[in-house]
Amino acid sequence: MSTALFAFVGAIIIIGLASYAGFLLMQLKKQKQLIQIQQQHAIDQRNANIFENVHTLCMAGVQQQCDLAEIVIRVVCIMDYVQGDDRVDFAVDYPAINELYQVVKDMARGDDRQALDKKDRMKQTLARQKAESRLTETVLTELGQLKQNIQPLNNKIDIKVI
Repeated sequence: MSTALFAFVGAIIIIGLASYAGFLLMQLKKQKQLIQIQQQHAIDQRNANIFENVHTLCMAGVQQQCDLAEIVIRVVCIMDYVQGDDRVDFAVDYPAINELYQVVKDMARGDDRQALDKKDRMKQTLARQKAESRLTETVLTELGQLKQNIQPLNNKIDIKVI
């Protein structure tokens, strides 16, 4: 009788521990889902902020308020930080922007440009101006297209704690 009693008590303990382990596994699964949802919301919020900045840059470029080479550098570099399915492949989708970026990306800017010899500075300026004059209309068109394409994505996402 005592072995049957011990077996019964052991079975109850094992069932209790298994139930508790199952409960903990369910809690862990829910926690992982919440973390994944919060990470996706954070990515969406970050992308929305990037799109807002790019939208402003595109407007400045279309209205020709800034040098096209500078706009292209900033747009491509900022869009490089977009995560997820909203990433843009400039080589495929916006070839003129990509071409101008490839021409000017390695050119000296700011204080580095001032430190260059006058001859090197003029050489870079000439190369930039040639590329800009050749690609201006197409780049402006592509900046307008990019502005329209990111407009629907540019909505602030409220993060709510679930």
